[in-house]
Amino acid sequence: MSRTAHIDTFARDNLPPRELLPEFRFDVPEVRYPERMNCAAELLDRMAAKAGDRIVIRTSDGQCTYSQLMAQANRIAHVLVEEMGLVPGNRVLLRGPNNPMMAACWFAVVKAGGIVVASMPLLRAKELTEIVTKAEVSHALCDRRLDADLKAALPACPTLNTVRYWYDDAADSLDALCAKRPAGFSNVDTAGADVALIAFTSGTTGQPKGTMHFHRDVVAMCDLFPRSCLRTRADDIFCGTPPLAFTFGLGGMLAFPMRYGASTVLVERLTPEALLETIQKFRATVCFTAPTFYRQMAGLAKSYDLGSLERCVSAGEALPDATRQLFKSATGIEIIDGIGSTEMIHIFISHTPERARRGATGYAIPGYEATVLDEKGRRCAPGVVGRLAVRGATGCRYLADERQKDYVISAGEMRGWNVTGDAYSMDADGYFFYQSRTDDMIISAGYNIAGPEVEGALLAHPAVAECGVVGVPDQERGQIVKAFVVLKAGHARDAAMAKALQDHVKNSIAPFKYPRAIEFLDALPRTETGKLQRFKLRLP
Repeated sequence: MSRTAHIDTFARDNLPPRELLPEFRFDVPEVRYPERMNCAAELLDRMAAKAGDRIVIRTSDGQCTYSQLMAQANRIAHVLVEEMGLVPGNRVLLRGPNNPMMAACWFAVVKAGGIVVASMPLLRAKELTEIVTKAEVSHALCDRRLDADLKAALPACPTLNTVRYWYDDAADSLDALCAKRPAGFSNVDTAGADVALIAFTSGTTGQPKGTMHFHRDVVAMCDLFPRSCLRTRADDIFCGTPPLAFTFGLGGMLAFPMRYGASTVLVERLTPEALLETIQKFRATVCFTAPTFYRQMAGLAKSYDLGSLERCVSAGEALPDATRQLFKSATGIEIIDGIGSTEMIHIFISHTPERARRGATGYAIPGYEATVLDEKGRRCAPGVVGRLAVRGATGCRYLADERQKDYVISAGEMRGWNVTGDAYSMDADGYFFYQSRTDDMIISAGYNIAGPEVEGALLAHPAVAECGVVGVPDQERGQIVKAFVVLKAGHARDAAMAKALQDHVKNSIAPFKYPRAIEFLDALPRTETGKLQRFKLRLP
């Protein structure tokens, strides 16, 4: 490893042991970076020097340029170092919705050599305590409107001793302190292999993990998917729903547009209607959101002017083909599907719109390799379902977590490959077809049944708004398929509807896959990023 700029070496000291690290490959020239790199300089300062008057962030209250964002980030960096005592390598909790100060704070932390630990706005005191204690966070910057849960967590967080709030009128607020600081700042000379970000997984399994990403990883995610599949341009206007605290949002809502001199619309809370209004009002060209939103937006699209919209990206969970076709019929836009993970920082399998294939997530994008492995770690033949494995410019580094050995193969021919926990098949052309999470595969009476396939069949029924499918214990069959269904307004939640849905599935896919139990719900349990929490559906 290169010489670190970190005085506080907690992150480097808690990297996985060398034998459990993934193999990193830099096969494309775009990701061959110099030894010294600060990702804030790459994404913000470089563009501010080149085109400082270009708009970078748009909101309903106004807009700011690259130069203005850099100046604010520099002022916050001064506060972190001179007022709050930050030294390079300290972890800084960021707590805020998608707004300009959250963005400025993110860049300020990495400029000062700190490590960003961003948290979802809806996390409560218990969850914040787990994050703070796991990452030994020492400093926090927080939107005043979200202070209650942070304050409730503080007594159980002995390492967190310095907190400042923004959008606050207090004399010692971040806003007040920034007003007294200069607009220039000398960035810490970090190594490309210094940790810049500890991103916690979104908790679909109930146990979030801290994933460590270097400065070079943050830049690499901007130089791969946006270049090869999204084809980002300087005149693009991005919008979407993922929080900046989620790596899907960090890329799509901030880092991707900034790498190419484009702009982003930051909105703190979005419904499907509000997202459509945002596209219409700001003439957005690119949209990032989850499949659930695209499905709901399809039914509303005719009421909005979406003439500016060119590209839509779906990730976070599998995109059902029924949703893809519904949205394409409503808007004419072929959704760009993708699979990424917090462990890999962003998308590694996707496609361009013209290379979309029915039912497929896509192919390994330039900079990554992917394959499907059987239970013995051997490559599967085309069409055979197995475990998805990937390697490339980024990879999994859990923070002091024994689950590292489950994600990265440590021996044999496939040593160094990341195993994502997804069950996929790959066709002869290298397209990958999602089946389920490996721990979501339902085994009923000897049959392997992928829950998402059943969900896709249910979603094609005109009465179904949302659904989730899991396996539940059954004495006779081992497991049975159970569907949790949210119906559209005007449909009765009764036995006749349940039978109609069962018959629909039997007529759509192999009859043995039909849900033998159906429960109607008002809403499905989801993470803040929109992922379905299937583990909650399995609870007795």
